Amino acid sequence: MSQPDISSTPPASTAQPGFEALDAAHLDTRLNAVRDALLMCPTEVPASLSIPAHKALDAVAQRLALGVDHTVIALFGGTGSGKSSLFNALTQLNFADVGARRPTTSRAAACSWGDDAGPLLDFLGVSSERRIRRDSILDAEDQGSMSGLVLLDVPDYDSVTTEHSLQVDRLVPLADILVWVVDPQKYADAALHDGYLRGLGARQEDMLVLVNQVDTLPESGLASLLDDVGSLLKEDGLSRVQVLPVSAVRGDNLDVVRDLLRQRVARESNAARTASAELDAITRRLRPTVAKGKVELNADLTEDTTKVLLQASGAQAVEDSVRAGLSKVLPRALARPEPPSRTAVASAHSTWVHRTSQGLPPAWARSMESSVVPPETLTGQTAEAVGSVPLPGHRQPAIDLLWWGGLLLVLGGLSWLVASVARTGVQALLNSVEIVPVCVIVLGIMAALLAAARRRSRARREAERYGQQVRARLEAVVERGLSRPAAEVLKKHRTLQAALGL
Repeated sequence: MSQPDISSTPPASTAQPGFEALDAAHLDTRLNAVRDALLMCPTEVPASLSIPAHKALDAVAQRLALGVDHTVIALFGGTGSGKSSLFNALTQLNFADVGARRPTTSRAAACSWGDDAGPLLDFLGVSSERRIRRDSILDAEDQGSMSGLVLLDVPDYDSVTTEHSLQVDRLVPLADILVWVVDPQKYADAALHDGYLRGLGARQEDMLVLVNQVDTLPESGLASLLDDVGSLLKEDGLSRVQVLPVSAVRGDNLDVVRDLLRQRVARESNAARTASAELDAITRRLRPTVAKGKVELNADLTEDTTKVLLQASGAQAVEDSVRAGLSKVLPRALARPEPPSRTAVASAHSTWVHRTSQGLPPAWARSMESSVVPPETLTGQTAEAVGSVPLPGHRQPAIDLLWWGGLLLVLGGLSWLVASVARTGVQALLNSVEIVPVCVIVLGIMAALLAAARRRSRARREAERYGQQVRARLEAVVERGLSRPAAEVLKKHRTLQAALGL
């Protein structure tokens, strides 16, 4: 069979669009931000998401701690796909030749090039008897450029043994390059596409699909098969994944695959890219736990709630009573604050929680409600705040003296005039105006008017002072019992949003 034309196959990309060079410090900072944010929100993020997220974060941290000098390329495939045969063909080694068991799909096997990858293989769960190391002295020249490569033969993803599928699930996010091996019979397997490929769109730049066993196909059927595979990958959202037909038996395109592996090994920051991709996957799974947009505390809400509490406690009526009562000459009893209406306070509390929680997921809304004081406590604090403001006294001696003094002057002046009329008669009084009593009367009237003005001014000031004091104390109640706890919840929410890249 002639070699198929692969020139139309999408080329392997050496860099992810928008990818920035990452280092361990950057990734550690990002990882710790997610971890710390999760620890801050034990009740807001359900355990079904937080526990797997912590485990995944621990795995990423362990992988980074091992360094980024090795590139892990894993062969994934189903039963009968020929993964193990392809593994032997790519490594150009036979496990039996070095005293190890022939690779099977029951346990992961590994071949490493160059430096010892023992700690990394320990972390990946590859047992010591399932490891092969390519030593540079024994390698052919074309193998030297693969230094730092760790090639894994992974158990079958469709195995009936649960342990095998668990190994696959664990290794998928840890492998730097994902090589999916399919065969002409089961390339459309739903377990592959629905269980794995469809959820790996973010990693398609680090994936390769090998259609193995093409030596069993007639030449005329190969092009149609590759088209079908490409269509399925496109449906999975993997239109940029490179597809190659290979044969572990006949060697079709194995040199091309080795060249691709060399390119990937030569690419910088493979392990960092993998860690970044896994962090992306973790954050995507956690993003439904927070709001998509910005949620902030409404600045007008404190004022609105304070007004409701003022009305509920009768403080506004007391203020009006102070303004009216102190403006009168004779004492008038001032209104007293009433016990706050429980219904009104409860309504204000409910409105506050509802408006503050708008846009938040249900778990955060519940956290918001539990963080603020309950309606009963708010009612008691309102009553205490209003009752702690003293009412002003009725009398102001200086104003009273001025008023009554003016009144006496008016009476005195009038008495003077009456006495003059009685002594001299009205005509004589008219012919000779009495200046002094008139001045006394005018002075008395002016004093009385000034006293009245000052009394009204004092009444207004005392009413305003009382209202300001009550408002200030009620604002403190709202701030302490509602605004401050709500702000703490929203701060945690913003922290988690930022850690998740929102």
